[in-house]
Amino acid sequence: MTNRTYVIGVGMTTFDKPGTKEGGYPEWAKEAGEKALADAGVAYDAVQQAFVGYVYGDSTSGQRAIYTLGLTGIPVVNVNNNCSTGSSALFLARQAVKHGVADCAMALGFEQMERGSLSMKFPDHANPMGPHMDRMAALRAPEGTPFAPAMFGNAGRDHIERYGSTAEHFAWIGWKNHKHSVNNPYAQFQDEYTLDQIKGARMIHEPLTKLQCSPTSDGAACAIVASERFVDEHDLWSHAVEIAGQAMTTDYASSFADETDCMRIVGFDMSQAAANQAYAEAGIAASEVDVVELHDCFSANELITYEALGFAEVGHGHELVDAQATTYGGAGPLVNPSGGLISKGHPLGATGLAQCSELCWQLRGQADARQLDGAKVALQHNIGLGGAAVVTVYRPAR
Repeated sequence: MTNRTYVIGVGMTTFDKPGTKEGGYPEWAKEAGEKALADAGVAYDAVQQAFVGYVYGDSTSGQRAIYTLGLTGIPVVNVNNNCSTGSSALFLARQAVKHGVADCAMALGFEQMERGSLSMKFPDHANPMGPHMDRMAALRAPEGTPFAPAMFGNAGRDHIERYGSTAEHFAWIGWKNHKHSVNNPYAQFQDEYTLDQIKGARMIHEPLTKLQCSPTSDGAACAIVASERFVDEHDLWSHAVEIAGQAMTTDYASSFADETDCMRIVGFDMSQAAANQAYAEAGIAASEVDVVELHDCFSANELITYEALGFAEVGHGHELVDAQATTYGGAGPLVNPSGGLISKGHPLGATGLAQCSELCWQLRGQADARQLDGAKVALQHNIGLGGAAVVTVYRPAR
């Protein structure tokens, strides 16, 4: 047997506005975990290690969550990597399986959030994003807007000024992702808007209106990762999805260099490097990707990430928007069929595993009204400022 790795089961809860979802994170984790185990067709006692991601919670909340599934004494590792927490848990689960430490591992992510914009919870501690915020403030003076939309909005401004994109390009991405979410029963928002409504919504940080920004959300998601030997022994080939390539990167010196820009500060170089490494491991080119779930925390980041992932040359991402290439019927790849973070919602610890779930359903032909016919190669991109970028390439087993 080889050291190939497979997702054999996925599951998630609906994503909901904070304070409106029945129960709390242990119940949501139990729901997502049980769905993933049922999807895999294995019992919890087959899981040998668990990696549990969350950002807003006390230490060992991962154990509190996973104990709802069983008490088998396995190692449980708590993971916190900001907005890329879920895919960081997936990265660790895959590493454990790929290197023979476990034959079956669980990646579980959840978040029980507050309403409103993200904020720092320990103001008396050094801000982990202080270097990023300070470097950006040297390029564009703070305007009193929340830090996350300000940072990504500033990256959008850089793209406009340097490459000639417009606010309407970013608005179209918001329009597209809300339109996609209409067919996603798990999405926090399932409403379609006109482009004028997207553009006319309350301005958060120029050029980003409210309908181009991801919300805070409650929810959970889970993936079961297994070795080729485990898949073979349990005859799970019919629904297994191979993780053909995966990479995690953190900030490079370019994020803070004298010649940096706002796009690099919010992770362009991390995303580009992770994508190139994942493509190399999978043995594919960007042009072969059919369907993508990428980190559209703000519409500006989706456009910039088109370029980081190699779907467009640097400076030409807005041409994909002009061609309407990244929606159904376009030249592709299809981007964020789930509705993305903007419309599906963004419970930080669960986001990366919800992306994994959507792409597994797409490759299995189980995405219902969201299905892209003939999808053979899928790519996941998840980024957290501070920073970490995780890119994963999937394809059907065998």
